[in-house]
Amino acid sequence: MTVQTLRMPRTGFGRGHVQAVAGCYFVASFAALGLPPYLTQILPELGDHGARWAGVLYIVPTVFGALGAPLWGRLADRFGRKRLLLRAQLGLTVSFLLAGWADSLATFTVALVLQGILGGTFAASNGYLGAALQGPALSKALTLMQGSARAALVVAPIVVGSLSGWLSPHRQYALLAVLPLTAALLLAALPEPEPVEQRRTKPETADDTPAVVSLRALYALEFAFVFSTVISFPYLIALVDDRIPGTSPALSGVLFALPHLVYLVAALAVHAAFRNRPRAGIALGFACIALGLAGHGVAGSLTTLIAVRLLLGVGLTLGLVCLSVLAADCARGRAPGGMFGSLEFFSKAGAVAAGVAAAVGSARFGPAAPVLTGGAAAAVTVVVILLPTLNHRTRRSR
Repeated sequence: MTVQTLRMPRTGFGRGHVQAVAGCYFVASFAALGLPPYLTQILPELGDHGARWAGVLYIVPTVFGALGAPLWGRLADRFGRKRLLLRAQLGLTVSFLLAGWADSLATFTVALVLQGILGGTFAASNGYLGAALQGPALSKALTLMQGSARAALVVAPIVVGSLSGWLSPHRQYALLAVLPLTAALLLAALPEPEPVEQRRTKPETADDTPAVVSLRALYALEFAFVFSTVISFPYLIALVDDRIPGTSPALSGVLFALPHLVYLVAALAVHAAFRNRPRAGIALGFACIALGLAGHGVAGSLTTLIAVRLLLGVGLTLGLVCLSVLAADCARGRAPGGMFGSLEFFSKAGAVAAGVAAAVGSARFGPAAPVLTGGAAAAVTVVVILLPTLNHRTRRSR
């Protein structure tokens, strides 16, 4: 993915800066996204021979990341977004080193807690970009950031699995700690964005146009989107095995990656098509998610599974892109660190709720329960989006 026409003459912040931030997030997120799927292999080395704590530890960084994100965002607005972005990368470095050298389950758990508290590179990166860019330039930059997340989600588990023959996933935490450290060194060369207070006082930045949706509505949409999509992740492989017995792990991995690959291919085209009508795009996205997840529940062949995965990918792409446009719209005139920190809180809260719902539903009703629950949540969200109360444009409170 490439970013086009992101230069902002007023700040001197160009597309090279945006690509550097997105690239640094990509390399720094390798361990955070690539190693958790291997917890069932890591925990027996630490004394949990049945890997009974894998499900809990999987969400530990997410829970503590959600709790810390709003605070780090406000501190970034006060002390500088670049400083807090560097802090996030260095925090990941420390937590990954501790996880890689942990020799007990307790120490490893502490490392995951620290990863959540000290990390938060995605929110920190978005806050940094939000301080330097506005409008379509910001929404396109946020779209690129989501592309980095999708690419890491696809590539990182493959790389970790390939390295497992030479180095255990447990010790790879220590090896991959060099990536956020490298990212921090690269980010140190970037400029500090212009303070929000100065930007507010400039006449040319004054904009009294009402927001497309209120900030509360944005947070609700973020929570609903993450819940309805992430709930299908943990038990997808089990669902594929249930629908098509004997499916190879490689093919299951491809099916898992398909929606994210759709985003990587189509995100910028979707941004160009829907940047001026994000409400229509987000409603269409949730509708595709609802239909795609419902299709998972009845799919009984490889062809059908591929079709519903691609449909889910369309919904994922529409939702992520239009949420980026809505977030950029809500960021006008606001301190970006605090706003994006709070947005990250609701995102991670949605992921935690999805993980709990997936575990409970799968245990009680089988592997199809999570996708049907996510589809129902997406369908309800479509109805809510189309309600007249949400269609009314609300003016942001300053």
